[in-house]
Amino acid sequence: MYADLLPESTLRDVVDLAVRLVEFTGALIIFVGAAWAFVQFIGYGAVRLRNWRGPEGAEFGFNRIRLTLGRFLALGLEFQLAGDILRTAIAPSFTEIGQLAAIAAIRTGLNYVLGREIEQERREIERLSPQAGPAAPGTAP
Repeated sequence: MYADLLPESTLRDVVDLAVRLVEFTGALIIFVGAAWAFVQFIGYGAVRLRNWRGPEGAEFGFNRIRLTLGRFLALGLEFQLAGDILRTAIAPSFTEIGQLAAIAAIRTGLNYVLGREIEQERREIERLSPQAGPAAPGTAP
């Protein structure tokens, strides 16, 4: 009964479209993150050029850029991995399963390293951020 409602070829077409959308989303996330980081880095460089000794907390700003870019990369890689998993969802061959395992291992490794970098950058930002002092006038405590 199920086979009559949705032939395998139609199911493959639907999943192929879903794979393309998920992979496009991952690529778009990575692109947006890279573009954002580039714009922020250019702004950071302009500030550094105006004040050659470096503004107070310049390293803090650079680390924030890296941290945000790392988050974009990690999210984009998760979408890419989801696309790979979807690709092998319908009657996978042993070759496709092996390829998925290799891709998943590589992307999981990348995500692990990115996660460690993000955590390290977060700790560095916390270390460099100005200590919370008295609240400025007109701000909530």
